[in-house]
Amino acid sequence: MKTEIKALQDNHTWELTALPAGKTPIGCKWVYKVKLRADGSVERYKARLVAKGYTQQLGIDYIETFSPVARLSTIRTFLVVASFRRWNIHQLDINNAFLHGDLTEEVYMIPPPGFQTENPNQVCRLLRSLYGLKQASRQWNAKLSTALIGRGFTQSKSDPSLFTTGVEATFVAVLVYVDDILVASPNLQLIHNLKNFLDDAFKIKDLGLLGYFLGIEAHSDEHGLNLCQRKYALDILKEAGFLECKAITTPMVPGQSLQHGDGTLLTDAGIYRCLVVRLLYLTATRPGITYAVHQLSQFVDAPTDKHLSAAHWVLRYIKAASGQGIFYPRDGDLQLSVFLDSDWASCLETRKSVTGFCIFLGAAMISWRSKKQATISRSSSEAEYRALAATTCEVQWLVFLLKDLHVEMKKPVVIFCDNKSAVAIVENHVFHEWTKHI
Repeated sequence: MKTEIKALQDNHTWELTALPAGKTPIGCKWVYKVKLRADGSVERYKARLVAKGYTQQLGIDYIETFSPVARLSTIRTFLVVASFRRWNIHQLDINNAFLHGDLTEEVYMIPPPGFQTENPNQVCRLLRSLYGLKQASRQWNAKLSTALIGRGFTQSKSDPSLFTTGVEATFVAVLVYVDDILVASPNLQLIHNLKNFLDDAFKIKDLGLLGYFLGIEAHSDEHGLNLCQRKYALDILKEAGFLECKAITTPMVPGQSLQHGDGTLLTDAGIYRCLVVRLLYLTATRPGITYAVHQLSQFVDAPTDKHLSAAHWVLRYIKAASGQGIFYPRDGDLQLSVFLDSDWASCLETRKSVTGFCIFLGAAMISWRSKKQATISRSSSEAEYRALAATTCEVQWLVFLLKDLHVEMKKPVVIFCDNKSAVAIVENHVFHEWTKHI
């Protein structure tokens, strides 16, 4: 706590002053956390002073709050390209990142608990952002983006969290996820130069080569890069009490169809909701459970014992291989290949179809999705067309993103879809009446 207070004071986060008339100070509290390594050992104990931002008033204490973070598809694409081209991949963490953001609004806060001043009527006028403020992440992102752009980086239009500069041997790519940063470059000295620049500007914690990023474990060798969430998966199993459960080989009961109202409502719906949220993040490296988790997430408003049983089935599947992940080989060709399908009117309640696709860059899967379509399709052909349209949007975005990483497609991207009716429509115009609305 003393270390945190000293960091706040050295950063000139606030100044002590009397509370002006008509102003209401927001509260603050201490939050304690134990930071763990990938193997589960304790790295350090952490105390964080957090402002009670939920008491802030829109238009008075804050205006804009949105701050971009890197998409998981962007992170995977970034790692595939860097691994394929044998770039050096380093990671770093910004110390007290949110404290570097400058505040434009006039915000007052009561003194931190345990560190009250001699004058009980004094409050802290915040000069810089603080953890917990609604605009804190936005102000920090703006400060970091300005610093990187000032050093010659270009911010990607495809994903604002990606910054690039240079070409070929002098190329450097920076990927930002709040205060966690990945840096990739074929030139190790350029990475060290960037670290020195960021350390002078913000004070960083150099974590060295990529190893454990956002709960994802990364292991690299001469064959390629392996990503998994073994520790995260084991934590889920431990919290649910399924560490010693009997493993199974499928993430769902074949042919199972879940609906609202099936079974008895759970007395504590929070258990189901927390489990589904944690499983959603596990899909970052486990595409095999994506469809099952997509089905489970539709019932978080009113989960029943039948839905919880289906979620436990997924846990038993995870138990079979808790360290399973995705492997990105170093050989092959950086060319996109896409496979998709749709399940026509599979939702028994809404009769909506489900789109599913997976996108490969070479032999590495970088993007996948299982999502219910927004509108009802009148035929399986229409469902397939809508799936094709949604997948094409994702592919076009990836092409733009790869261009920012200096990866040019040598030939057009081919999308594979099992759609015999589309072939029949093309060959026989008598079906025009059925499809003119799409």
